[in-house]
Amino acid sequence: MVTFNAIRIDKDDGEQRAAYVEMSDDELMDGDVDIEITHSTLNYKDGLAITGKGPVVRRFPMIPGVDFTGRVTTSSHHDFQPGDLVVAGGCGLGEAHYGGLAERARVSGEWLVPLPDRLSSQEAMTIGTAGVTAMFCVMALERFGLTPDRGPVVVTGAVGGVGSVAVALLARGGWRVAAVTGRPEQADYLMRLGAAEVLDRNEFASPGKPLQKRRFAGGMDTVGSTTLANVISQIDYDGAVAACGNARGMDLPASVAPFILRGVSLLGVESVRPRLELRREAWTRLAKELDHAALAEIRKMIPFSQALTRATDLVDGKAQGRIVVEIG
Repeated sequence: MVTFNAIRIDKDDGEQRAAYVEMSDDELMDGDVDIEITHSTLNYKDGLAITGKGPVVRRFPMIPGVDFTGRVTTSSHHDFQPGDLVVAGGCGLGEAHYGGLAERARVSGEWLVPLPDRLSSQEAMTIGTAGVTAMFCVMALERFGLTPDRGPVVVTGAVGGVGSVAVALLARGGWRVAAVTGRPEQADYLMRLGAAEVLDRNEFASPGKPLQKRRFAGGMDTVGSTTLANVISQIDYDGAVAACGNARGMDLPASVAPFILRGVSLLGVESVRPRLELRREAWTRLAKELDHAALAEIRKMIPFSQALTRATDLVDGKAQGRIVVEIG
């Protein structure tokens, strides 16, 4: 029997708590591939799960962590052999199935993507589900037909994980990016990622007119609520917004006016379902299109021992970019 260290969330008498524990392989959940984890990340969703500030966990006990990279140790799946380097994200990890904030994992091979040759494990986790979500948003805008020559694109929550990768991706793709943040001290960071201008989130925080000045050809929103409503109201004719987050709230206090008077479209983006071919396409593009210097700028490395503390910082809005956790 092999033992390993993990962060485990338990719930006793209605009280949720997270702690470092020692577990054994026979406690892992069902799957056809076993992995020795080398790196994981802290996403906003992981922060909510660990602190109990959001209804993320769907069963207890739970190992949080929606992302991980590692090396296959045993496999009965036809696509993977012992020694293969793999990356996983979404697919219910850290919510309904034990996730990546542990030294070992057992998952379905249908949830795994081979680690792209151009990326190290640290770089892959700098991208993680946040980066895959950002790429899904870019792909949604592309499928809609938007191109950089249409005008600028706005990214909300730009200092966060999804926002940071989105700014870097869009700028590399030739877009003029307006990055929205409530942390003006991070303006230099956003400009280094490629933002052409940095906007104060207060411009989007209060309820505004249903139709405002047309400022952007498209948008990527990670915030939701009034922020998304204001972004929609500032999109030019026949533009679109890809929405993927709800950091401010699940509500959308908007009007139909931008949709029926300007032809604006709202594109919903989710990154939990496996959809293996789409994930592989996203990872292939991310490996080619993201600049390694941008990844280094975004990444903050921490040891596994600091993950619980940094999860609280993340939920409290004190984190920048992507927090990569060194497990192995």
